Amino acid sequence: MDMIQVAIDEVTKIQTRLDGYDSKLKNVRETVEKIEEKNILIQVQNSNSMKLYEELETLVVHLDFRHEFQVMLLDGDLTNPEKVIECGEAAQALHDAINAKCNPCLLKMAAVQEQRRLFEKLRFKFTQRLSRHLNNLFIYLGNDMGDSLTAQELTLPKHTSVHRDLAPYSKLMQWLKSTDISIYSQLTNVYMDSLSKLYEREIRDFFESAKQAMVGRAEKEKRSSRGIESTQDFPTKVLHKVQSTSLLRLDGECNGSDFDFVDSSKFDKVFEQMLNELEPVCFTEQQFCSLFFHLSSDVSNVSTTDHRSLAADYEENILVRTASEEIIFTSEQLLSSQKKEKIINKELKQMMTKMFLALEPELLQFISHFDQIDKFCSMYILVRLSQHVMAPHSADSFVSKIFANCLIHAKRNFDKFVYLQSRLIKESKVSKKSKCGILPFVLHFEEFAKQAGVIFHGSERRNYLDKCYINLVEAMFKAIPRIAVEQNKTPQEVVMMENFHHLYALLSQLKISSLDFLRKEAKQKYSDSLQSYVTRYFGRPLEKLNSFFEGVQAKVAQGVKEEEIGYQLAFSKQELRKVIKEYPGKEVKKGLENLNRKVEKHLCEEENLLQVVWRSMLEEFIRQYKYIQELIERCYPGSMITLDFSIDDILQFFSDIARSH
Repeated sequence: MDMIQVAIDEVTKIQTRLDGYDSKLKNVRETVEKIEEKNILIQVQNSNSMKLYEELETLVVHLDFRHEFQVMLLDGDLTNPEKVIECGEAAQALHDAINAKCNPCLLKMAAVQEQRRLFEKLRFKFTQRLSRHLNNLFIYLGNDMGDSLTAQELTLPKHTSVHRDLAPYSKLMQWLKSTDISIYSQLTNVYMDSLSKLYEREIRDFFESAKQAMVGRAEKEKRSSRGIESTQDFPTKVLHKVQSTSLLRLDGECNGSDFDFVDSSKFDKVFEQMLNELEPVCFTEQQFCSLFFHLSSDVSNVSTTDHRSLAADYEENILVRTASEEIIFTSEQLLSSQKKEKIINKELKQMMTKMFLALEPELLQFISHFDQIDKFCSMYILVRLSQHVMAPHSADSFVSKIFANCLIHAKRNFDKFVYLQSRLIKESKVSKKSKCGILPFVLHFEEFAKQAGVIFHGSERRNYLDKCYINLVEAMFKAIPRIAVEQNKTPQEVVMMENFHHLYALLSQLKISSLDFLRKEAKQKYSDSLQSYVTRYFGRPLEKLNSFFEGVQAKVAQGVKEEEIGYQLAFSKQELRKVIKEYPGKEVKKGLENLNRKVEKHLCEEENLLQVVWRSMLEEFIRQYKYIQELIERCYPGSMITLDFSIDDILQFFSDIARSH
């Protein structure tokens, strides 16, 4: 128990000592806690101070606007390209300041509001000053006459100087588009109005010059044919004129006009030159508008921090002259680039349509004008427009859309021409007082086919010409038999034989696979007509002999044996000899000579079918001779009865007659 008591006393002492320590540490703990709280407050204060500093620093950086920028926006020289670039930099800095992202709470600060009012004031003043300057500049440049048209060379004025003068303002136009869309739209309309008047005047003068160029060439040919050139050349000139001013010429006359082409290929050269002049002008303007007004998807993402970055998206189309920070737009480089294809958006299409409002009507009027003068023009136009529309670099250009619309019109003209020619062929008449010969539309179709083949050679529209051939040839196939029946001067078999032979020869010469079925049909019709003519006019030169043996054949059909025919009184050997005596060799030859003269009168010299017909008649005569001789041998065996002439004699008769003619 004593020991326990001692232990309790020791514990009590330790507890008392611990309580003393605890009372002393209590004050220290409170002090440490206070120190920790103070440290936390200090950290929060420091953090807030840093954030406030950073926020203020950012605000100051964003809202700080250099004094020289203010001076440039208010008084910068907008006529100096270098100053314009500096103004662009100042405007971009102002744009960045206005659109700087700030804490909404800071916007309530008086200093911030005051600075933003300053920015709006600068923006408004510079916008007004810039819009007035560009408005006047667009109007002034719209009066630029460009390169004047010359009488020696057909050219459309280029406006590279206009594009060059406006190029430095490209960045400012982008700034206007993002800052004040209404002023941007107004300036766009002013540019379109100014350039549309200029292009309208130049395009009309250009087309008028093109007409005068061809009129001048025709007049020159007229004057030379009247006296300057020798009279020996005159028929050739007239022939060329007839060939070019009319196609099938079913009425035998030319289509008169204010002037006549001496050579339709000259129209092709002038028209191709026109398209080559129009295409780069329109394409250059399209590229300029797309880049200057920032209308294409490619240039909408152009960086606004550097003027020269505008050229980055079209460095292959535009030559950048960094010495004066100017951008020079050149049509040659624009056309040579085919790597970047831009999609014309609705805005750009509207701009181009308004600026070149006169282009499509003038081109359509030009096409219609020369189509009325010379129908060959519709083929030249069809081929040339097709080439330009299908060109790779024209895929997304505005001018290719214009050409495509005109191509549709040219195709309609060509279809109308084919329809008209087919109708005229179906309604054609020939004189009943003279020998028919080769029909006019057949002769002139040959001229048409040769020249049209040259025009469409290598063209992707060759199938149009093949369809035209089919329509015209089928119309001739129907017209030839009708005319052969209607006229009464030439046997209808001769009319069909000669004309189908001419068509067959022509179709064979053209070597067009799509016309093979018509070529075969023409050959068949020619062969049938030849056979019909030989059957009709050669007939049976040994008529009594043929009649005699027709009676023999009738008896055989009644049951009389062939070897017993000689016992029939009407068909005895004596009767046969009497009939044979009526056809001596001299009389047969005389009859053949009369027949040859008749055939010669029927046929025309141009087609040279006399020998062909004469050969067919020889074959028919030999066939009849063999038929009669065979019947004699079968029905009168051993009688030794023969005709007065042999096959060799027949060959000699025909040969002598052919040589004599």
